[in-house]
Amino acid sequence: MLVPPRLLAAAVLALAITMAPPAGQAQQRPHGRLFPPQDLGLLEGPDRDAWQRPDQIMDFLEIAEGSVVADIGAGGGWFTIRLARRVGPNGRVYAQDIQPEMIGAIERRVEREGLKNVATVLGTPVHPNLTNPVDVVLIVETYYEMEDPRTLLRNVRNSLKPGGRVGIVEFKKDGHGPGPPMEGRADPETVIRDAEAAGLRLEGRGDFLRYQYLLKFVVDNR
Repeated sequence: MLVPPRLLAAAVLALAITMAPPAGQAQQRPHGRLFPPQDLGLLEGPDRDAWQRPDQIMDFLEIAEGSVVADIGAGGGWFTIRLARRVGPNGRVYAQDIQPEMIGAIERRVEREGLKNVATVLGTPVHPNLTNPVDVVLIVETYYEMEDPRTLLRNVRNSLKPGGRVGIVEFKKDGHGPGPPMEGRADPETVIRDAEAAGLRLEGRGDFLRYQYLLKFVVDNR
């Protein structure tokens, strides 16, 4: 049976309306979405050192010469190479990511920098796959990408040496400065709840970052 063109057009329009997502939903970033490797350049603007303040972050987390540190969700290795310079030849940095493309980018960068104290680690969404205990775990700007933050943090906790620390850096939700859109940011209360559920205890907050917050956790032995 032939359908009149006017009725056919109306049916197509009705179907399109039915299948369309609610207003605003198309712009939302689904939880667990990974940062695309081809966009790594967006994370490394020339002013990042100024607003990220990596040396102050490392001071706050007591990262020193000889420390063993894991950079979880290391991306292209921006923080990895700064950690490697801080811990020196007697220290060790494990640059971990769950995307092989990121691991490759880090390895090329480390080779260019001539760093001998960095090892790359391919993890999973819920396990860092660290085979050796570490003094500090640093997680920078990757919280929203985690599929199951509590399980991952529980496994991170189990990778710490006695007295180890976990530092989590995320963008504030005040709309200022660089960073992802608001729906791609995690508020500190959410991070703290997840960390506590994973057996970590908040030990301190770094209030020296302009666009971000810094939380320091230790193992909760209570």
